[in-house]
Amino acid sequence: MNEKIKKQSLNIKIAIIGCLAGIICGLFGTGGGMILVPAFIYMLDIEPKKARATSLCCMLAMVIASSFFYYKNNYINWNSGLLCAIGGIFGGYIGAIILKKVPDYILKILFIIFILYYAYRMLFVL
Repeated sequence: MNEKIKKQSLNIKIAIIGCLAGIICGLFGTGGGMILVPAFIYMLDIEPKKARATSLCCMLAMVIASSFFYYKNNYINWNSGLLCAIGGIFGGYIGAIILKKVPDYILKILFIIFILYYAYRMLFVL
């Protein structure tokens, strides 16, 4: 397979991953960590720390698109959203610093624990 076809195939795969993550982001208000990070790591062979950073970059566009729809339909609680965004600025910066210092295998374990905890909460608590 020549390089041009390989690149086009990879670009299509990346666009499909982005589309699926965007749908999930719009439906559930999530997608970056849950969809993009594993897809980048296991489907595109992107190193874990780069996958996490890249997913955040991708999420910006998805969040803007879905937020516009939610805004037009008056679904946004502005007080909670803005206060959380302010906290998120600081938390995101701290998380990026921690990401640089923590080994990938520890991040993987923490991510699995996070996913399992929320899966449990969704199944049995909510």
